[in-house]
Amino acid sequence: MSIPTSTRQWILRNQPTTLPTLTGPSPTFALTTAPLNPPTENQLLVQTLYLSNDPGQRGWISPTIDPARLYIAPIPLNSSMNARGLCKILHSRAEGWQAGTLVLGYPGWKEYAVLDAATCERIPELDGLEDVGVTQFLGALGLTGGMTAWYGIHEVVKAGPKDAVVVSGAAGATGSMVVQIAKHVIGCRRVVGIAGGAAKCKWVTEYLGADACVDYKSPAFREELVRETDGFVEVYFDNVGGEILDLMLTRVKCYGRVAACGAVAEYNKDAGTTYGIRNWFEIISNRIEVRGFISFDFLGKGSEEATREMVRAVREGKIKVDAGNETVVETGFEGVPATWMKLFEGGNRGKLITKLV
Repeated sequence: MSIPTSTRQWILRNQPTTLPTLTGPSPTFALTTAPLNPPTENQLLVQTLYLSNDPGQRGWISPTIDPARLYIAPIPLNSSMNARGLCKILHSRAEGWQAGTLVLGYPGWKEYAVLDAATCERIPELDGLEDVGVTQFLGALGLTGGMTAWYGIHEVVKAGPKDAVVVSGAAGATGSMVVQIAKHVIGCRRVVGIAGGAAKCKWVTEYLGADACVDYKSPAFREELVRETDGFVEVYFDNVGGEILDLMLTRVKCYGRVAACGAVAEYNKDAGTTYGIRNWFEIISNRIEVRGFISFDFLGKGSEEATREMVRAVREGKIKVDAGNETVVETGFEGVPATWMKLFEGGNRGKLITKLV
């Protein structure tokens, strides 16, 4: 294969205030071609093979978020959409990095990219777990899936065997791993998931092992959640925000803990239509601790040890890491934005990954 000198890329054309649009007069993204400079010293030229799809990317393109309050630089208009990906090195100018090696990095929505080697990671070798697919390092064993779940449940809310835990977004990339870690690794006394639809709830209980799962699409959702949290719970791991978070504040015990990991229910609403928090007094009166965190908090703070512990749990059969806990969508490069949009349609079970074909 000849070394590419240009790349197709999806750029941010219009900042959405509500749900991003892919067609019409003001589409959120535009497909362009850009020149590709050759790598310089300590750089790698890579081909993007898989892309991670994460709800948090929505915040990176919002026009209403103050850049000074965002944990990552927002994406400027007419710049490539940022994304984590699994790539193959085509050409290396960095010592110790060979062409053909698979690496994790941030190529963005580009077919090809030049990355600093210092920002890339090699795919770990897992002796005895050769059947684990490489895409799991974007999900179950990756930063925005399993590692976020591990850090949140262990370090943020410090769940223990005596705790009952509720997990929203329980069929998603992070939530599905929280369920497994809480139930099978920590041994929490009760784990209840919240997911959308009977099929996902069945998967959360039968495949992941939750004690119960409540369907937020059910007309009886509130009543069912109250029943499954009878006596209240010590821990709530929140991936959705909005009305479900507000309701769960009434189901957390005095001195309970809440991990605020995501707010996917609110990402595509403008400032005037977000649900907000109406049960704030519950936090005060019941002395509930609410702590926000993001996946980047974990880098350099024991992530290697957490990876070893996760791999050990996989070997011991406590955590399932197979095709059942990821949704891999094969698409041409033209379909990258449409695949990402499935996040907001409930179109995935486990991690949603784009495979470029």
